[in-house]
Amino acid sequence: MTTQTRKVAVIAIGGNSLIKDAKHQTVEDQYQASKETTFHIADMIEAGWDVAIGHGNGPQVGFILRRSEIAAKTEGMHEVPLDVCGADSQGAIGYALQQTLQNWLFQRKINKNVATVVTQVLVDRNDPAFKSPSKPIGGFMEEAEAKRREAALGWSVVEDAGRGWRRVVASPLPKEVVELDTVKALINAGVVVITVGGGGIPVIDPGDGNYQGTAAVIDKDYASSLLAQSIKADLLLISTAVEKVALNFGKPDQKWLDKITLSEARQYLAEGKHFAKGSMAPKIQAIIWYLENGGKHAIITNPENIGRALRGETGTHIVQG
Repeated sequence: MTTQTRKVAVIAIGGNSLIKDAKHQTVEDQYQASKETTFHIADMIEAGWDVAIGHGNGPQVGFILRRSEIAAKTEGMHEVPLDVCGADSQGAIGYALQQTLQNWLFQRKINKNVATVVTQVLVDRNDPAFKSPSKPIGGFMEEAEAKRREAALGWSVVEDAGRGWRRVVASPLPKEVVELDTVKALINAGVVVITVGGGGIPVIDPGDGNYQGTAAVIDKDYASSLLAQSIKADLLLISTAVEKVALNFGKPDQKWLDKITLSEARQYLAEGKHFAKGSMAPKIQAIIWYLENGGKHAIITNPENIGRALRGETGTHIVQG
């Protein structure tokens, strides 16, 4: 494929692409879920797209943290910092995605390599989010356990929708993909790149130019949007649990959206009643930022409908205008 005809897409895949439900959380379950998702990404690559893949990692980081806590309590092992948990999850999830995708490409006789880049994302150390942590991570706890950890470890904890108590950390905005030049070089070489996993490992510059990890979580859709802007991607595709986006979701006047403009997306988001704050709203915001900064076309759909959405048969398409 010549440079002139290349089409580059950033795909952000959600947690449902890796963990289907509470009964399918093992490493093997996640591998099989990854296999299903990468089958549809292979369709996209076969159709001529060069692809960078971002992914969520919330449950996986929670598992790593929990193992660390148990090992510390029972064996006196050192606990694993949150930024290192993020790095661990990038490697493990990247391994599953790159192996399953590479296998699909091999079966289709498509000569493309797949690589995972353990990716840092710079955040502002003065981001207001650090003063009001809000992103739940890890498993649920009883109130007594949560309060004990709050006192002993300096955690911020909250009661989460009647399901139990959880740790919360800051969710600062991504400012820069640290390994951007490496990601660009790989894409230009025709390699499928798995990057900004879990939104990237959050790092700050303390003021001396040296990066250091910080206990935070970056929204993976925001990071994927930043990546798409930075590499001037032709498409930002956000893969999630629903085939299309709806206005007034779950209400009697629910309306599925096939195609909307940037200005309509801004309007619907500003109205504040259509998109859930913790799920669809950040996806719409991520797309708005992408289109505002030179993006051409964005799609929201579920993994099994990626091929149909690319043909314009389904999904919610958001375009300039």
